[in-house]
Amino acid sequence: MSDRRETDVVVIGGGPAGLSAAAAAAEAGAKVVLVDRNRQLGGILNQCIHDGFGLQAFGEVLTGPEFAARVAARALEAGIEVHTDTMVTDLTSSRELVCTTSGERYPLRAEAVVLAMGCRERTRGMLRIPGTRPAGVYTAGAAQWLTNMADVRVGRRVFILGSGDVGLIMARRLVWEGAEVAGVAELLPYPSGLPRNVSQCLEEYDIPLYLAHSVTCIHGRDRVEAVTVTRFDERRLPIAGTEFEVACDTLLLSVGLIPENELSRNADVVLDPMTGGAVVNERYMTSVDGIFSCGNVLHIHDLADRAAEEGDRAGRCAARYALGPSTSRREELRIDAGEGIRYVVPQRAERSAEELLVSLRISEPADRCTAVVTAGDRVIAEESLRHGHPSTMVQMRLRSRGGIDADRLEVRMR
Repeated sequence: MSDRRETDVVVIGGGPAGLSAAAAAAEAGAKVVLVDRNRQLGGILNQCIHDGFGLQAFGEVLTGPEFAARVAARALEAGIEVHTDTMVTDLTSSRELVCTTSGERYPLRAEAVVLAMGCRERTRGMLRIPGTRPAGVYTAGAAQWLTNMADVRVGRRVFILGSGDVGLIMARRLVWEGAEVAGVAELLPYPSGLPRNVSQCLEEYDIPLYLAHSVTCIHGRDRVEAVTVTRFDERRLPIAGTEFEVACDTLLLSVGLIPENELSRNADVVLDPMTGGAVVNERYMTSVDGIFSCGNVLHIHDLADRAAEEGDRAGRCAARYALGPSTSRREELRIDAGEGIRYVVPQRAERSAEELLVSLRISEPADRCTAVVTAGDRVIAEESLRHGHPSTMVQMRLRSRGGIDADRLEVRMR
């Protein structure tokens, strides 16, 4: 193993959150090393050739590769050191990393570490779908890479399980490639993807959406030949007699994303069971001093723009921690998800914080509702939602002169 290297800030992950964090930390005066396992910066954005990115971050509509190029250029212009094609294989609570490439293995230590490893897809093995194990079963992201990056046709007649955004976008993409999309099944009684994607990717192409349905069997010996689709009740139990068979040669799975927090566990970072990501305070610092988290490794975002903006904030805070004279953690209060709220980030905040940005998702679709932040009987902030949906992240900014005088905040719907 090579001699240990040292720096102010290490960012793990070269997607939109990681690149933005690295750029912000470098612009704040920190010496920054970014480590990414891919050869090309940009993360998953490089295979997202559709547009819809950049409106919030840049004020214009961009494709995924265009968005990636913008954030990568900013980071490189800020003077960061980039280690691509490199895996971080270990991380400790004292901010010591082990980096591994094809020809070298070396330790790296930083005053602050930003976790920005992104997320991965749920697979068939996690779903335990009964049936045979033929070719033709893909996650939606794998099918996207094969279609957009490798120019491989994944199938001619496709069925999609799950209405996550990648699956919806791939439904449209495969139609453009000449495939027939036989339908999309969603276990929930409402779509799990953004409403705009349901409209633009399914409704405009007359692709059936079967709500409260799931695939209960896969048929085929060498290649997928058909799937059995079954209706489920409100307890998410299959309803006998509702089964029907759909002929297809390909099944795509778009059934949720999981934050990549193996390194976080190695460093003894406390994770939130609802988000799958770290428990953080308003500075995006985890339970381990000097380790920060942002982007899809913290919680799954609806927009790359928001992941990048969160990375920007986390990077600035990491640089401040690495360069600042004081590293002590101040007294913190809890921020809890109350009635009608699935999760809230951050889950902690320093009492002295005078400004706090809260990101949350509601539990069920609701029209003309209000998200409220309370401290006991006091209303700290509220946000009216004309059409609230779990697929759309809600953000609320809290301001309080002199800090927050409370032991606990709660976010709930009313």
